[in-house]
Amino acid sequence: MTRPLSPADRAKTAAARRSVDFVEDGMKLGLGTGSTAALMVRALAARARDEGLKLTCVATSTRTARQAEGEGLSVVPLDEAGWLDLTIDGADEFDGDLSLIKGGGGALLQEKIVASASDRMIVITDASKEVKTLGAFPLPVEVIPFGWTTTRMQIEELLGGMDVMGTEITRRMAGDEPFRTDEGNFILDLALNRIGDARALSAALNQVPGVVENGLFLGLCDAVVIGHADGRVETRDLNAGTVHEERVLFEESDNIFRDL
Repeated sequence: MTRPLSPADRAKTAAARRSVDFVEDGMKLGLGTGSTAALMVRALAARARDEGLKLTCVATSTRTARQAEGEGLSVVPLDEAGWLDLTIDGADEFDGDLSLIKGGGGALLQEKIVASASDRMIVITDASKEVKTLGAFPLPVEVIPFGWTTTRMQIEELLGGMDVMGTEITRRMAGDEPFRTDEGNFILDLALNRIGDARALSAALNQVPGVVENGLFLGLCDAVVIGHADGRVETRDLNAGTVHEERVLFEESDNIFRDL
């Protein structure tokens, strides 16, 4: 027996279903990481089976790769795929310019590399992730374990001169152990509350020795697909300057959250 979908689940499902309509036969695709991206992967695999689509996929994390392969999709390394046609991924936060905060799932480094190697990036999300100014969601920063406390102190000093409202930094944990990324690094979560100048902050963070990458995705997202609990989907295309709204129909019995 499948559980009924919550309003948040329905919004994510609607966005995930709509996003795979942008996929065309023969495409090379980047597959994101996170709960909404997992729904997209399942919907993508179903469409590929139903329509016989030939797709080459690059995953942004080991868990996405396992899921995609389990669903029957062809997954190859980015170095083998080369340049990608499209990446579809989720986001923890986005603003009106489609600047993003990502990395809540801990895959920000591979997500940013894959997104930057794509002709187009589409973000799938629900309406709760939209903000006027980035910063309500803690900003993830990936750092190497060696000397991470020194790296944290340098970030704290840096934040004192940036246009942010908070400076609290915590190392992400997985139970009693530090969370580690696929590359074996740590994640520092920066509770900034508001980021006044995201570009300046991103550039400054990446100059700190020990910082691998930060979760500010700026100038990478081309369109956002926003799902709503009633099945409505709003697609905003930044480059075209268009906004389209439609409804995605699905049955409660067709629960693509099963086993996720």
